[in-house]
Amino acid sequence: MATMRTPIESGVPDNKQFLHPLMHKNYGNWKYHDRPRPGVLHHVSHTGDEIWTVRAGTQRQMDLFTIRKLCDIADTYADGHVRFTIRSNIEYMVSDQSKVAPLIESLTSNGFPVGGTGNSVSSIAHTQGWLHCDIPGTDASGAVKALMDDLHAEFIQEEMPNRVHLSTSCCEINCGGQADIAIIIQHTKPPKINHDLVANMCERPTVVARCPVAAIRPAMVNGKPSLEIDETKCMCCGACYPPCPPMQINDPEHSKLAIWVGGKNSNARGKPTFMKMVASGLPNNPPRWPEVSAMVKKILYTYKEDARSWERVADWIERIGWPAFFEKCDLPFTKYLIDDWRGSRSSLNASTHIRF
Repeated sequence: MATMRTPIESGVPDNKQFLHPLMHKNYGNWKYHDRPRPGVLHHVSHTGDEIWTVRAGTQRQMDLFTIRKLCDIADTYADGHVRFTIRSNIEYMVSDQSKVAPLIESLTSNGFPVGGTGNSVSSIAHTQGWLHCDIPGTDASGAVKALMDDLHAEFIQEEMPNRVHLSTSCCEINCGGQADIAIIIQHTKPPKINHDLVANMCERPTVVARCPVAAIRPAMVNGKPSLEIDETKCMCCGACYPPCPPMQINDPEHSKLAIWVGGKNSNARGKPTFMKMVASGLPNNPPRWPEVSAMVKKILYTYKEDARSWERVADWIERIGWPAFFEKCDLPFTKYLIDDWRGSRSSLNASTHIRF
């Protein structure tokens, strides 16, 4: 009789128990790897063992039918061994080369494109959007679906100068993280406060402390405890909305989308970099967000045509310079774009949390 696993409160369980048997056997003993085609990784061990990993794109927000279909494919071709990447691609591990082609055919025929490896546009990392995030200003999942429909060809082939990571965030807290090109909601007006609800729904000291520019302070309104905003300080970040929903900042007209470029976590050829905003004021226009898709494609294909081999977006911009970037991408430049952080010391000293 199976015994219950003792809970481990110091972290996640050891992942080795879930590895493909050949991966576990050859852990840390790989001789080399290559890519026979886009979407397929081939690893060869010093022992002579070989394993193929087939990567396919998914919609991330999956229904039960889709999950069962992916599991059925795994049982048929990969002995049930699958894993998900951080960008919601699904990977099947196969130790028999004869199963690779049928696996690819099964995935593509069921609507799961095989790709996302090497110098391609991988699936977009994104936040939850309207599905189950509690503070969204837009639907990140929907914008991703619309954009990846347009970029399907760049996912299934490897024709970019280097890998391209995209992200989409449904609020300015930016859970989507750094990316070569990112789409982030941009609130342009301070929150509207429902003073009748603040006293019953918000812990005012917490809300005051959340503001990174000290623009919120306690107030009495109509004889009730409430809050007020110094609109000359407010930078419309939306950080006050999560702990206090009566401070509504989402607006159908004034909440826009912005495009940021040049972020990366890798330090393979250059240091990790922060993204910088290069376009703003794009309409939050569901369900297809055509203006956002057009802007991202304009930047992406300019990079594809102009960058040298192995340059990430940040490396390309650093080589040609920001004036050339805006000129080549046919983007208008304003004083509100691409903060270069030369004034970071004074900027950070304006915060209530960071002093040096």
